[in-house]
Amino acid sequence: MKRSEWLDRDGFAAWLFLAPALLLLGIFLLFPIVYLVGLSFTTGSFTQEGLRWIGLLNYRRLLADPDFLQVIGNTLYFTIATLIPSLVIPLLLAVLLNEAIVLRGFFRSAYFIPSITSIVAVGLGFRWLFQDDGPVNGLLSKIGFATIPWLSSTVWAMPVLILLSTWKQIGFNMVVFLAGLQAIPQSRYEAAELDGANARAKFWHITLPGLRPTLVFAAVTTAIFTLRGFEQVYAITGGGPLNSTNILVYYIYQQAFALFDFGYAAAAATILLAIALILVYLQLKTWQD
Repeated sequence: MKRSEWLDRDGFAAWLFLAPALLLLGIFLLFPIVYLVGLSFTTGSFTQEGLRWIGLLNYRRLLADPDFLQVIGNTLYFTIATLIPSLVIPLLLAVLLNEAIVLRGFFRSAYFIPSITSIVAVGLGFRWLFQDDGPVNGLLSKIGFATIPWLSSTVWAMPVLILLSTWKQIGFNMVVFLAGLQAIPQSRYEAAELDGANARAKFWHITLPGLRPTLVFAAVTTAIFTLRGFEQVYAITGGGPLNSTNILVYYIYQQAFALFDFGYAAAAATILLAIALILVYLQLKTWQD
């Protein structure tokens, strides 16, 4: 049998096995994205009134809306401020817990537990901790510091959300980094020790280069986690005070399910998708160059 016939048969078999996965991908991913983009060019509702095509009007409204521009700034601040500690702290913990220390298994489990807890339940716990008469302000009073109106302050409310999101992500990224560390050949460290390299030199010249693919994965997943942040805002601040903690997903929720402006919400969601793609692209370029 000719080679081309084998290729045709193998190609047909490959497409046959891929067909169920591609069908599900099209139904649950590609179709919703196309529908979302189309919806962003309409106004109206899904009732008898129906949807009406208005072109780019929703996008013009978004760019002229000061609340939306503030939400974009909040989202970028929240994402970047969560991303950096969510990579640095788990990396340091992973390097430490990769060594043979006492109770290593216990500490690994303890740090991972937050990543499997309900973010709504944790959010309610954080709201209790940081309320005006809560334990955090109580501790500040006992050690002689002035209390802080954490959740009613336009300055301090966002750091509470960032703290929660970082705490939630640390365990997952730590496990990812541990897996990456164990994939680095031990012989590299042994050779570096023979050359007289200290711990810092081994970290910068062996550990970090060896973790490059792992860092890319952790950065991308953390950025996606923060960009789709909703539960912590809903449970703790509700977007306040004065819109200072309103991030893009919560803003989309408000427009779609509180104001029922579905076309406008779809336009905001399309911009969120574009921001996510740009951030992922920049992260991949940064780590791969």
